[in-house]
Amino acid sequence: MLTVAEEAVSLREISPFSYCSIHHKGPFTEIQEVIGKLMQAFQSQNIFPAGPMIGIYYNSPAEVNPEDLEWEVGFPVTAQVMAQAPLEKKQWDLTPVASCLHVGPYEKTLDTISKILNWMKANGYVQTGPVMERYLDMNPAAVKPEELRTEVWIPCQKSKP
Repeated sequence: MLTVAEEAVSLREISPFSYCSIHHKGPFTEIQEVIGKLMQAFQSQNIFPAGPMIGIYYNSPAEVNPEDLEWEVGFPVTAQVMAQAPLEKKQWDLTPVASCLHVGPYEKTLDTISKILNWMKANGYVQTGPVMERYLDMNPAAVKPEELRTEVWIPCQKSKP
């Protein structure tokens, strides 16, 4: 198994995609409650995910108090999906992204985010959008925390000279 230190950061062009999510303001300790609402809304609206669960993070615990954290959880969906509250249908069209696979507990993804940000700085890139995490394990409860797989994306562009 590769450790975070062994995972390489790469630049990827991402095809735009639609997703449905629930936006939330508050501490990450509320994430399970929001995921429950997300799952219930997908089920009650008969919407089927078209990819792994995603988390989008607009700020960081290093920047703001827990109650001021802004984030959302959701799933990619087909473009034809019609969503109703509490779901919001959105479009991810931020490309390119600096990407790295995080292997380990979700609580440690900040290590991988820092690694990507350091790579971006060293390679002349600046962040152009929120951090996205793609949770690659279909049943995370059945996976040991140290083996959880999360793909981290940070939208970026070459910095101006």
